[in-house]
Amino acid sequence: MAIAYGLGATATEVNSDMTKGIINRFKAMDVSRGAVLTGQVIVTLVRCLTADAAIIAVAFAMGLHPHADAIDWLAVIGLLILVSFAVSWLTVALGLAAKTVESAGLATVPLIMLPFLSSAFVPADTMGTGVRQFAEYQPFTPIIETLRALLAGHHASTGDVTAAIAWSVGFAVVGYVWAVSTFNKRA
Repeated sequence: MAIAYGLGATATEVNSDMTKGIINRFKAMDVSRGAVLTGQVIVTLVRCLTADAAIIAVAFAMGLHPHADAIDWLAVIGLLILVSFAVSWLTVALGLAAKTVESAGLATVPLIMLPFLSSAFVPADTMGTGVRQFAEYQPFTPIIETLRALLAGHHASTGDVTAAIAWSVGFAVVGYVWAVSTFNKRA
């Protein structure tokens, strides 16, 4: 959820850069076209990881005692970086595709809502039939289940790990291709 909350700002910033002519100024300078989009992704990645660190710090302050060892923590950090990177590219693409700054901010609402419709708060097997099926097959459930297992010191399910990585890589590839093609059309 910490990752998802910062995405609206990225989409609006990207759209604002496109609509206010900042990109046209960059074209007149000796700046790589890829640097404009990559810069937004890096800023979003840093914002997401800072939010994650803050949430983890608060959890420790409130008494969280994870059973994760050093390898589990490295896997947690790696997955958080991968997911943040992936949704950053997807959010940049949404911001570029939006017609207005307002619609760019609203375009990220489905990404923000997905964790609420996952197994983050309630185990998927306790949900009603339709909601359970949606929760089981949406991108954030395997990500959350993998993180939960790693922090608990358990071996994460191979299916959840594979799905978490696949969803993240898929988001990154789709977001990157969509962002670059939209940027090239609009810039």
